[in-house]
Amino acid sequence: MKRLTILALSMLAGLAQAQSFPSKNISIVVPFAAGGPTDRVARDLAEALRKPLGATIVIENAAGAGSTIGTAKVARAAADGHTLLLTHIGMASAPGLYRKLAYKPLEDFEYLGIINDVPMTLIGKPQLPATTYRDFENYIRTNSGKLNLAHAGLGSASHLCGLMWQHAIKLNTAMTTVPFGGTAPAMTALMGGQVDVMCDQTTNTTSQIEAGRVKAFAVTTAKPLSGHKLLKDYPTLAEMGLKNFNLTIWHGLYAPKGTPAAVTKKINDALKVALKDPEFIKRQEALGAIVATDKRIEPAEHKAFVADQITKLKTVIDAAGQYAD
Repeated sequence: MKRLTILALSMLAGLAQAQSFPSKNISIVVPFAAGGPTDRVARDLAEALRKPLGATIVIENAAGAGSTIGTAKVARAAADGHTLLLTHIGMASAPGLYRKLAYKPLEDFEYLGIINDVPMTLIGKPQLPATTYRDFENYIRTNSGKLNLAHAGLGSASHLCGLMWQHAIKLNTAMTTVPFGGTAPAMTALMGGQVDVMCDQTTNTTSQIEAGRVKAFAVTTAKPLSGHKLLKDYPTLAEMGLKNFNLTIWHGLYAPKGTPAAVTKKINDALKVALKDPEFIKRQEALGAIVATDKRIEPAEHKAFVADQITKLKTVIDAAGQYAD
């Protein structure tokens, strides 16, 4: 009887919190610097969430250590729904990249739903003697020991994509990996022919492909980008024989572990409204992102998806032996 009473009191306390939530401004922590793609997603979402949540939402940038500083900050925050985390695939790659992590992604957070997916494109310098993906892969296989693969830094989208692609095609000799201090210098080197290959988000590659400054060979999504004005004619890597290859840079929303279920439901309900907001969809499309509409907008499915991604990415990172710590 005593346990039932405690449980009942706990449920009543949670309901009371939900009824009064939000009682102050909501802070969405972005573990990256202001102005980047994830920051832009967060600011667009904050505007779309403002009305359904009935609150002022502020963005707090807490960059550093490949997103782990800001993520750890939210893991330690008060579990009342007023401090949230918006981050990308780093939630799943960090356990592989950092062998000592200050938080546990699957244990220290309440999952609130996936927001969007940003496709990736496999691109090469304009001088590469290939026009189709098949020609490109054959050229890489023949010359891999002489070629290099650029990325924007350990743990970046381009780094993860390059690792996964090389792992998938099972090169006998890996390409030389060349890290840069961001996407811009890596892209500049690729356009100038100083590096040979790169895999990066459509937000960074589309304009360069359209201008003919780089060559594009494939997209990394499970299905063709049939609705994309430029990339609709490029094959997926899965179509090219890399079975089940599917990599996007997704963004998700999280709360500290222990946030009352009634509060997380309120936030998830508001998120579902925000994801249908025409202005939000328009802004995401302008970024090259696809707003989530599948089952991953549900908290349980979001968590299951991240658990699967953690396993997949850790396998690739361990095989490469490339760690950030």
